[in-house]
Amino acid sequence: MNLKITLIKPTIGTKEHSLYIDEGRMEPLMLGVLAGLTPDEHEVVLHDDRMETIPYDDPTDLVAITVETYTARRAYEIAEEYRRRGVPVIMGGMHVMLVPDETAQHADSILIGDAETVWCQVLDDITHNKLQKVYRAPAGIAQGGGVRPRREIYRGKDYLPVTLMQFSRGCRFDCHFCAVSRYFDKKHYIRRIDEVLEEIESQERKFIFFVDDNIASHRQAFKELCRELAPMKINWVSQASLDVTHDLEAMELMAKSGCIGNVMGFESISPESLRDAKKVSNLASFSDYSYEIGVLRDHAMQTWAAFTLGYDHDTYDSIMATMEFARKNRFTFAAFNILTPYPNTPFYESLAEQQRLLYEGRWWLHPEYRFNHTAFVPRNMTPDELTTVCHEARTQFNSIPSLLYRFSDLKTNLRSVWRAKAYLRYALLFRKEVHKKHSMRFGLKW
Repeated sequence: MNLKITLIKPTIGTKEHSLYIDEGRMEPLMLGVLAGLTPDEHEVVLHDDRMETIPYDDPTDLVAITVETYTARRAYEIAEEYRRRGVPVIMGGMHVMLVPDETAQHADSILIGDAETVWCQVLDDITHNKLQKVYRAPAGIAQGGGVRPRREIYRGKDYLPVTLMQFSRGCRFDCHFCAVSRYFDKKHYIRRIDEVLEEIESQERKFIFFVDDNIASHRQAFKELCRELAPMKINWVSQASLDVTHDLEAMELMAKSGCIGNVMGFESISPESLRDAKKVSNLASFSDYSYEIGVLRDHAMQTWAAFTLGYDHDTYDSIMATMEFARKNRFTFAAFNILTPYPNTPFYESLAEQQRLLYEGRWWLHPEYRFNHTAFVPRNMTPDELTTVCHEARTQFNSIPSLLYRFSDLKTNLRSVWRAKAYLRYALLFRKEVHKKHSMRFGLKW
């Protein structure tokens, strides 16, 4: 029996008085992997809710929806439309692992864990009308067995010109607020390097985003990857912990391999807050980050500094000092994220014990919650004050004077014409997205 499989990437939601189109959208890699795991006799289509209307009435045999906490409300709306038409729905993704009982209420089946080892079983079961309520799969190596994403499903979607790939999954650290640590239990899973290299060689585009949780977590494997990437003449970015700056061999190899920068979790400029977050990768030799930033600049890294704000030691002044720290150090990009209590993380459980959670503890579904708002009661300010100051930090960092000041950095953004163009393109895009996403409602049905 030949099946038609429909893959769905939900949007977050929309503005109250206008349609929101995500201009910073990237290819949904995991859905491409699911398509790659699907035998050729089955038809696979992708509908990306971030920029196109979902054709609910098109015939299909199974709908698979990837669910993040921010997209859960919209994912449930989409599932309802298909189930009302008698189409079975399976949900997977990080949010399903965090709250399986909740997601099971909105789907015919849920997949807990990494889909690679059970997806073919799901398809066999749907063929024989025996779809199970729950599929469980262990966390493990990405794209095991050398499976490649079927990237043709991305055609015509107008994604950003960057190819998403994955080398490793997980992270050895156990940060208090992090859902990744809960999902992978502080383990790190490494993909075969020859498979990664073959996948890169098969692509026309040579700008790669490795979506690893912490690409440098397993240092020896990371160095080996960099050595193999060097002769391929690609440019790449990823996510890496800040402690990699203390391994100068790794930094040299990273620069030679074509890395232009990474998303790096600075989290806070306060050692007290870092201790609260259990951010041990930053605390080992903490001073003022001057050494780490110097190493990054010496190796021409266009760093995306990620900060989490709202710790019990944070105040209005400390948050604005964090913004000024990021601007002064000319980070190419910076994220000023309000601490978010993801369900079933240690941070969430701690706040629940202290009765500090807002929105009845389910902010991701609550009709009054808005994107980039505070979902708990901070110590030194009101929830609204924390929301306001974090938005102010984003606004000031992405202002035109700040953008131009950061652009003029000869060690990073002006090191080449390609880097300068990339900076301007994405800096202007992120500046726009800061204001478009703020206070957005989750879901489309209110």
